[in-house]
Amino acid sequence: MPSLRLTRRVIDELPHPKVGQTYYRDTALPGFGLRVGARSKMFFVEGQVHGRTRRVTIGRADVFAPEVARKRALSLLGEMAEGNDPNEQKRKERTDRVTMAAAFERFFEARTYLSPHTVSSYQRTARLYFKAWSKTPMAAITRQMVLKKHQALAKAHGETTANNAMRHLRSVYNFIAATEDDFPPNPVQILSQARAWYRERRRQTLVTAMDLPAWWKAVMAEPDYSRDFLLLALFTGMRRGELSKLRWENVDLRARTLHLPTTKNGDPLNLPLSEFIADMLAQRAEKVAGSPWVFPGPGKGGHLVETKKFLARVSAGSGVAFTLHDLRRTFITIAESLDVPHYALKRLLNHRSNGDVTGGYIVINAERLREPMEKVAARILELAGA
Repeated sequence: MPSLRLTRRVIDELPHPKVGQTYYRDTALPGFGLRVGARSKMFFVEGQVHGRTRRVTIGRADVFAPEVARKRALSLLGEMAEGNDPNEQKRKERTDRVTMAAAFERFFEARTYLSPHTVSSYQRTARLYFKAWSKTPMAAITRQMVLKKHQALAKAHGETTANNAMRHLRSVYNFIAATEDDFPPNPVQILSQARAWYRERRRQTLVTAMDLPAWWKAVMAEPDYSRDFLLLALFTGMRRGELSKLRWENVDLRARTLHLPTTKNGDPLNLPLSEFIADMLAQRAEKVAGSPWVFPGPGKGGHLVETKKFLARVSAGSGVAFTLHDLRRTFITIAESLDVPHYALKRLLNHRSNGDVTGGYIVINAERLREPMEKVAARILELAGA
């Protein structure tokens, strides 16, 4: 490594290497030097911290005067002599700037493909359950903090909510750790290592064959918007958000098909419409002519949002307690009872066949699903006594 007195004139005359970098040591201050690359010249200082060599970048030579850089180098050498690592301090300052609020924002900026529902769910978690940590640096969140917060959330909001909140935190932390150097291990790992995740039991509720006639009668007594909404949910197994945001541009009444460009898992969905539902939607198209939404609503988005009131009315009128997701389970349970093929069942619900090599080769379009869909519709009508 060449040694010379680093003055402004000397620095300006030093040539840029075509390949790699050249290091020059200052003869006036041991440890102070200049790194010359193909396009830049950077001051640096080198010293020992607990017996290990540490090199710290000071700044560009076209910004810092040699005298100013030399004084900064002298100060850094003093810190290293006292056992302080300036690079470690820089890393700490950088990670301290990544607060939880900033981490969630960066996560959303990078994950542009996330569905609005997923973004809303993460935002709700940050706003409601991690508000007290919004200004806390992500790197400062410890395993014990996670464990105590998980237990507190379960006590206040339920075990499922506590698990979901920690899954969101785990995803955001993993993303930030992948974009930052020397980030601590994900503290949410403590829940797996300590086996502290709460056991979640999948709901098994649905509208049974015995209850379907009473449910059907109560639905038919509803106004047309809620009646059609519930019938479409039962006859297609679609999710609440997919139903409420369904647009006429995605419904082809002539071909009797329905297209969802975005769904929960990110995959588009193409469904055939049974004759019963196609006729129902044709009548609905006349009633809401002029609206882009199949189910218009008074809300800011222009589509139906609130469903609790008419679900409660139907539950009270029929004596059958149910949720919209219960209708999805009812649909697929009836389909399975008719011996609809496994891969067709998955496509009807828009579930992926993860890890299934055979499933990856099978192409199931709307026409392939038409016969199963008609069989399910006929069975629903039969069970309901319609």
